[in-house]
Amino acid sequence: MNKKQKKMLARILASAVLMIGLQFLPVKGYIRFVLYLIPYLIIGYDILSKAFKGIKNRQPFDESLLMAVATVGAIVIALYGDGDYTEAIAVMLFYQIGEWFQSYAVGKSRRNISDLMDIRPDYANIEVNGQLEQADPDEVEIGSVIIVRPGEKVPIDGIVMEGNSALNTSALTGESLPRDVAEGDEIVSGCINMTGVLKIKTTKEFGESTVSKILDLVENASSRKSKSEEFITKFARIYTPAVVYSAAALAVLPPLVRMLGMGLPADWGTWIYRALTFLVISCPCALVISIPLSFFAGIGGASNAGVLVKGSNYLETLSQTKCVVFDKTGTLTQGVFEVNEVHHNEMDREQLLEYAALAESSSSHPISRSLQRAYGKEIDRSRVTDVREISGNGVMAKVDGIEVAAGNAKLMDKLGVKWIDCHQAGTIVHMAAGGTYAGHIVISDVEKPHAKEAIRALRSAGIEKTVMLTGDSRKVAEHVAADLEIDEVYAELLPGDKVAKVEELLEQKTNRGKLAFVGDGINDAPVLTRADIGIAMGAMGSDAAIEAADIVLMDDDPMKIAKAIKISRKCLRIVYENIWFAIGVKVICLVLGAVGIANMWLAIFADVGVMIIAVLNAIRALFVKKL
Repeated sequence: MNKKQKKMLARILASAVLMIGLQFLPVKGYIRFVLYLIPYLIIGYDILSKAFKGIKNRQPFDESLLMAVATVGAIVIALYGDGDYTEAIAVMLFYQIGEWFQSYAVGKSRRNISDLMDIRPDYANIEVNGQLEQADPDEVEIGSVIIVRPGEKVPIDGIVMEGNSALNTSALTGESLPRDVAEGDEIVSGCINMTGVLKIKTTKEFGESTVSKILDLVENASSRKSKSEEFITKFARIYTPAVVYSAAALAVLPPLVRMLGMGLPADWGTWIYRALTFLVISCPCALVISIPLSFFAGIGGASNAGVLVKGSNYLETLSQTKCVVFDKTGTLTQGVFEVNEVHHNEMDREQLLEYAALAESSSSHPISRSLQRAYGKEIDRSRVTDVREISGNGVMAKVDGIEVAAGNAKLMDKLGVKWIDCHQAGTIVHMAAGGTYAGHIVISDVEKPHAKEAIRALRSAGIEKTVMLTGDSRKVAEHVAADLEIDEVYAELLPGDKVAKVEELLEQKTNRGKLAFVGDGINDAPVLTRADIGIAMGAMGSDAAIEAADIVLMDDDPMKIAKAIKISRKCLRIVYENIWFAIGVKVICLVLGAVGIANMWLAIFADVGVMIIAVLNAIRALFVKKL
């Protein structure tokens, strides 16, 4: 909770305590007026100030003026009619409570994206007289030679001059599988060097490198993202001037007509009282309380279902979603590589996996770990000797004295072993034992248990198009998309490509239909901010993705997306019910008040009674279990 929110909470509590305490003081007249003015000004001085500034700037008709006129009118009626000042204070109090809750929810959920973008490198290592010196990446010129040690981020795009290593590229592509690089390979900034020392010749300045472009994409996407205006502001543009002018006309025109046109007494007191009653009836209490409460109840109900919504405006946008775009790894798949199949094996399946696990036992590569998990037994390293890792190809070792090779097709070609291609999508580990082909092992990312159901649930919820974007290979991407029945798939994309593709999809969509993007990695942050609505996986997603998103799925279950859409639509349905009910009752009572039929009791019903009914209806948004 920031200082501003703490200050507002203190004002709310102080005003509420004073208002309740004054009920027990036996004072009347102007003393009572002055005492009640204290809690009113404590809770409402900023609203009155905004209303005054609006008038001063010739833009008076907003919710601040609406609140100010309605509450001041209630105070005037109470002053001259020896009535109760509580209503005016309570209306302002409830309005500020709603504003505080919204401010707190949004402030707690969204922090500064730039503080969480951990891909920005702090330094670049430059070799000077045989010693490494750290330099600011901004100061490194094109053509400079930099050194990147294991565990360090690659600060600037370039070409590898010396060294072999595996790179963690998940920050850029979202894919868990590391990329092997060797001398002559191009390398991009933002990824993490995992194993060997690399000497890199820079080909770009830091400002033009990949990591800078990602950060720039986040900032630009955020500035271009349109947000829904609050309903009460739109409504006030029409409602406020209408009721203010109507009340003024009611106070002035009938007395003038009676006096000038009919020769009767003007009876100013009666018509001013009617005008003030008219203003009390027009008080938007039911709207300013029930509408935020409907959204907050919807947000609360969504939270109970494991969906964190960062603001009420995002519920409205989500309810209009017609196209859902997914990242693949970590969103529709688990991001965990597992052994799926063993094909063309010339020996027993368990023995082939045993050879593969033992040969790869010295490596921490995700592929090696998946082979060890598939083997499922404790690794006896004493059985393995003469381990040789061939960068970009695989591993060779002696297992129980037998020469075993585990790697890709290049390794098999290098050994002169005839290998068999695999029709299945995934990473293929070819195996050779004793110089002859022993079969191959298919390793691939695993789909989430409910991924296919989630796509079907979205269709039943009225989603017209599903799209998958991924940095993975086209073959793997098309296989996953076909299995999950996704409408469109685009593969081998970098973060900039993903943003460009989302821009293209945004241009294709209908005016009313919104586009949602679902992702989990740092690389997804620019796309999450550019989409109409960004949805992040909260359990395993990166901090940057969670903070850039508008909605977070707390348990990473894609089934929650359809549920969140249904929750948002129920919430909006309740909001519109309250809007039409509150406006309908008020219009009827305003007409009755204008002709003198409505008294203060009807005015109180039109204000407080409608508010209570609308609030009870709003609470229904909390219940989402059957959706």
